[in-house]
Amino acid sequence: MPSSKNVVSSPEDFDSDLFAQAAIALNVAPDLNDSGARPHDHRKGQLILSLHGAVSCEVQNALWLVPPQHAVWIPGGTPHSCRVTENARTCFLFVEPGAAAMPEECCTVAITPLVREMILHLAEQEPAYHSEGKTARLVAVLLEQLSDAPLKELHLPISAHPKIKQIADTLFADPGDRTTLREWATRLATSERTLARLVESATGLSFGRWRQQLHLMIALSHLAEGVSVQRVAGILGYDSVNAFITMFKKALGKPPTQYFSSLLYEGGRVQAQG
Repeated sequence: MPSSKNVVSSPEDFDSDLFAQAAIALNVAPDLNDSGARPHDHRKGQLILSLHGAVSCEVQNALWLVPPQHAVWIPGGTPHSCRVTENARTCFLFVEPGAAAMPEECCTVAITPLVREMILHLAEQEPAYHSEGKTARLVAVLLEQLSDAPLKELHLPISAHPKIKQIADTLFADPGDRTTLREWATRLATSERTLARLVESATGLSFGRWRQQLHLMIALSHLAEGVSVQRVAGILGYDSVNAFITMFKKALGKPPTQYFSSLLYEGGRVQAQG
């Protein structure tokens, strides 16, 4: 991991809002565990870049997942909590409100090697850099590049509704649970049609699509930790590895091994050039 003047074991050790610069970056040491799991917010917008492993970020009614070489964007003033896989390496970019044309809602962003290197370089600079210096000029280019970065649909809509929360809690605890919508309706003392409408109105997805998206999020997190494709397919309760691979490829355009190989290739190529 590149050396950095701005390295902390928890983002709570660093108050980005004390600085008026357009953007500042921060490397987070690998021992960050649950320190970011407590809900908090910042005046500045926050980009959480995953260098290795995966990061999950929960905001109101949604859970966002950040695989390697991606980042989650959290607008300023948005309460959120974050968790990382054990092997995660992360870098934070804090952006002053109005300094860049960033989305007004949370989203997952694909990070190019150029943007990644600029963020890592910025993390090596003093946060109180001069507004007319070369660091400020680099930040201007960085924010322009970042505002054009492609967005990715790597999030799971969630809900505080007791019935949906009970389903979600069960599936997160046992992702291989294959309880049908009809069986859930019986368990929750409601009709299948009513429960189907409730899930769709709260999440925007049918029950089947919502559970598949939950499986995708869990799969990405496990795969980013190095768990085998065969093991992940078993955890999610798939009858065969091929069935899991088909789901993954349909959702992300590539089978799991190829998907993560492409991410590692990008990261390795950047490190080799650095």
